[in-house]
Amino acid sequence: MALKRTPLYENHRRAGARLVEFAGWEMPVQYEGILAEHAMVRERAGVFDVSHMGQVEVRGAGAIERLQWVTANDVASLADGGAQYSLLLTADGGIVDDVIVYRLSAERLLVCVNAANREADVAFLREHLSGVDIDDRSDELALLAVQGPLATSLLAPLTSVEIAAVPSFCFVEAEVAGRSTLAARTGYTGEDGWELYCAADDAPAIWDAMLEAGAAVGVGPAGLGARDTLRLEAALPLYGHEIDLETAPFEARLGWVVKLDKGEFLAREALLRRREQGATRRLIGIEVVKGGVPRQGYPLLAGGRRVGELTSGTRSPTLGKGIALGYVEPQSARVGVDLGVEIRGREVPAKVVSLPFYRRPGRSEK
Repeated sequence: MALKRTPLYENHRRAGARLVEFAGWEMPVQYEGILAEHAMVRERAGVFDVSHMGQVEVRGAGAIERLQWVTANDVASLADGGAQYSLLLTADGGIVDDVIVYRLSAERLLVCVNAANREADVAFLREHLSGVDIDDRSDELALLAVQGPLATSLLAPLTSVEIAAVPSFCFVEAEVAGRSTLAARTGYTGEDGWELYCAADDAPAIWDAMLEAGAAVGVGPAGLGARDTLRLEAALPLYGHEIDLETAPFEARLGWVVKLDKGEFLAREALLRRREQGATRRLIGIEVVKGGVPRQGYPLLAGGRRVGELTSGTRSPTLGKGIALGYVEPQSARVGVDLGVEIRGREVPAKVVSLPFYRRPGRSEK
């Protein structure tokens, strides 16, 4: 089957991107290099094409109440122009996907879903939400992200409204580079920044305008490789790694998303039972004390006994050390506990640390 391509495919080719398969898409993994692009985002800003993500609109009278039924967070707490990180949950409390919900109006909500889960998410919403329209707009929309300390100052001159005043996890509908855009102060890097939803045909003009504006201050394109190392430093989960259908929010450090007091919803009873029973495993962060790079699937050891497994790992470009996320037995999850990581048959010393690994200046821990 042929790989899908975003509206910016030719832009990536012209920029010399290395293109790889990701979730059925041909996507740029890097341009200049992962380390350089990672540093660019942390120090200045980078521009990402994330048009492979899915966008699903829920419309009609009762849209808020219907979406409330299948999500963990409290959709009803959103005002117009507000955004919210949430989870789609099964009746058993498993995670269908992690999503961002945008309230356009009381009868119109936009849900951003992961690329690999788009079809399953749409089917799940259509199965459980009656009386509203479920419109998969993914093919008609593109999604660009500009992330980093200079993101707002880079975008502001291109935007028709005063975006600097927009709070985190809010959005405005405006023109960016003369094109109609939903500009949301959200992201997946641990930095301040913006995600820009626009018509697919408008994406190249916005992309080119941002890169042209950023060239003078060292801002350029960034690929999926840097996106992954950035999100891992910020301890942000990746579906299929830290979370999946078998994962409960409480064991994945996502209990803060679950609003059990919002009223009845599909997963509420299952989550109450799971919370009462207690988690049999917990998501932790580890730093390798010395030697070796931790990777997904590597065993975690305590006293030579296997107590868990890594879900994501890398050598942190910012911190200069091996970092990883993984699940362990609850008794091994306390910050400061010494563990071992089995790397190519050799046990390498590691320590459980507080998360996130990296926090941008001025940002408090959730």
